[in-house]
Amino acid sequence: MQDRTYTEDAEPGDEATVAGWVHEVRDLGGIAFLILRDATGKIQIKFEKDEMDDDLVETGLGVSRESVVTVTGTVEEEPRAPTGVEVVPESVEVIAPADPELPLDPSGKVDAELSTRLDNRTLDLRKDEVQAIFEIRSEVLRATREQFREVGCTEITTPKIVATGTEGGTELFPITYFGREAFMNQSPQLFKQLMAGSNLERVFEIGPIFRAEEHNTPRHLNEATSIDFEGAFCDHHDAMDVVEGVVKAAYEAVAENCAEELETLGIADDFSVPEGEFPRLSYEEAIERINATGELDEQLVWGDDLPTEGEKALGADVGGHYFITDWPSEIKPFYIMDDDEDEELSTGFDLMHPRMELVSGGQREHRFEHLVEGFEQQGLDPDEFEYYTKMFKYGMPPHAGFGLGGERLLMTMLDLDNIREAVLFPRDRQRLSP
Repeated sequence: MQDRTYTEDAEPGDEATVAGWVHEVRDLGGIAFLILRDATGKIQIKFEKDEMDDDLVETGLGVSRESVVTVTGTVEEEPRAPTGVEVVPESVEVIAPADPELPLDPSGKVDAELSTRLDNRTLDLRKDEVQAIFEIRSEVLRATREQFREVGCTEITTPKIVATGTEGGTELFPITYFGREAFMNQSPQLFKQLMAGSNLERVFEIGPIFRAEEHNTPRHLNEATSIDFEGAFCDHHDAMDVVEGVVKAAYEAVAENCAEELETLGIADDFSVPEGEFPRLSYEEAIERINATGELDEQLVWGDDLPTEGEKALGADVGGHYFITDWPSEIKPFYIMDDDEDEELSTGFDLMHPRMELVSGGQREHRFEHLVEGFEQQGLDPDEFEYYTKMFKYGMPPHAGFGLGGERLLMTMLDLDNIREAVLFPRDRQRLSP
């Protein structure tokens, strides 16, 4: 819209046209106010009934909340107004009237259930708190991309429709692809490894992944955003250094550039950038510390996966981000390389927040024969993955990487109760629309 003035830019003495949504109407008798909201904030429109045209007053005060309007008038200083200025209107045009019966209250005065909010996400995003989450999400992704470039990465985009699952198993979404069976990709894992074997060497991707998880919890999604890295001539220690730098860069960017959003969410005083190196605990040390907390009914033994209760107990004990390293080989995927000195150990690692796992990573098996053996040990047919395995015959360097859950990073950073708060249009077992 030409000659439009955003509310934050309206200055006393301006002749301005502002456009946005009707946040609320306050009728105080002889004087009334329409509060107009746009992406930059809110501004007060003042109607002095006895001094204005009746049609103008009727239009301005008769419009329903959340209708889209444009207002043209003079900007005047008014210290009592929310932004210190107000507009005295010369014209009000209703561009798109809103139904008076709204499915939720964008002003936030009346709470709505999460399911109702997600069913009406466009309205929900008109709330300052919800908008703040996605402004922060945008900043996190910007900072993440910048940090990857700082460590010499090239951004890539890999297929989301594939002939075979990344890790096999039941967590695959099958689709029909021109009469053939195909799947939505669980991870860019195999493709990013192939790129590490190219002359690009270090690559990253930020994109969707799809998992037919049976879990229906506040921290699981069936379509999520994965932040992935793969680096040639890197080992698992190098990969941990990269992901630690990425997480810290995201926090630093939010602290520096999203102060207003943190205030809106009410967490500015509690938000802090992680300091120092993240502790690196071996799997064996992790289960010993979990057992020592006494929080589990049964003691963990070597080879057990860590239950949610155990992760929370260890997270409370550590008190910040930390890595778990040296996982048993048998519980890590086929592409994770075993430790050179102890085949029972893998080079796999997880990055944990005190609330949950954020990252899975490790050094990859780059030797063709060992890779094929790993497939067979996990009951997978190497022939189904020939497009992947054959490239390991042509000079595949040692490489390592990770996958970081974008929504989990945001959820833990902002202390959100449900991961769906960090997704515009979540996909879970029940939700396929909108």
